[in-house]
Amino acid sequence: MTQLNNSQRSQKIQGLVNDRDFLKDILQDFLQEHLEAEITEFLQAAPYERVKERKGHRNGYKPRMLRTRVGTLNLLVPKDREGRFQTSLFERYQRSEKALVLALQEMYLQGVSTRKVTEITETLCGTEFSKSQVSALTASLDIELDAWRSRPLDGEYPYLIVDAQYHKVRENHRIISKGILTVVGISKEGYREILAVECGITENETTWATVFKKLYERGLRGVLLVVSDDHKGLVKAINRYFQDCQWHRCQVHYLRNLLDMAPKKLRKVLAGKAKDIFNAPDREQAQLRVNQMIALYENKYPQIAEFLENSTHEVLACFNFPEEHRKRIRTTNGLERFHEEVRRRTRVIRIFPNQKSCLRLVSALAAEQHDTWVSGF
Repeated sequence: MTQLNNSQRSQKIQGLVNDRDFLKDILQDFLQEHLEAEITEFLQAAPYERVKERKGHRNGYKPRMLRTRVGTLNLLVPKDREGRFQTSLFERYQRSEKALVLALQEMYLQGVSTRKVTEITETLCGTEFSKSQVSALTASLDIELDAWRSRPLDGEYPYLIVDAQYHKVRENHRIISKGILTVVGISKEGYREILAVECGITENETTWATVFKKLYERGLRGVLLVVSDDHKGLVKAINRYFQDCQWHRCQVHYLRNLLDMAPKKLRKVLAGKAKDIFNAPDREQAQLRVNQMIALYENKYPQIAEFLENSTHEVLACFNFPEEHRKRIRTTNGLERFHEEVRRRTRVIRIFPNQKSCLRLVSALAAEQHDTWVSGF
């Protein structure tokens, strides 16, 4: 048999990787096998297998297309005689894909796309699509995401984590920043859930008050602690709608603000001492370490000492709750990691053609993250 040298082998592999049809065929075969495994698990029996555990019988297939980034896949979805089998493949994996494709399509149709974006659109969607196709996709996806954003809230959420992220949107022939305001709740069982995703002109008391008001109308209850940065409008809205709750300032944001006041040579030592406070075993020890820091810096660095004296209590609220809960409520890091993933996806769009397009994509990503957190996948 002819042996390939390293150069020839590398060229052949590169050719296969660059061959879109090659990747498409692999993905199509993999997903078809996944569908077969799904119905086998559902029926508790393989084809023609006679076992007592069998819960039904196969009844042919129905064709279904799945649009992906390597092209449109033609799949055969198995059916059972009673019509009870429903695969989770399409809705679970296409929600954010639909939103991304739709945003790119809108850019193309409204004449705001660049050559690069046009190439991406054609790769994802094919070269032909009409306004009626975009409208149909918009309507179905918006109904689903609107229902998710307005769903009733059951159970209690002792902890809320709130933050905002900004995206560029085209509006009235201008490019402006729009805030996406996100609220994550931690249930009594310890599960994280994305409770709210709303779009606002800016991040101020009014926009956050609207978000919190909607949450209460949907049934939010049991809140004991709200975690956020120290944005003035946000803090005012929290004080207004959560008067019987405690507010905790994100320790990561607080540390950044503290280090900004210090000379460069002092920052490493100062960060270490601040982390000693955050990692104290209880509130009494944390306050003792705060007092020691104030005494250490009040003469040489009075600005730092004053900042510690006036604001450190804002990052100690987490000590009023069980130690095993503190890891998730001391910062907004979990929500910010989700925002980083959103940014990775929206970077493809760069500038959204309108506010709805922006909210649609972020909501689709939030719904998928919500499902992942709740299911534990």
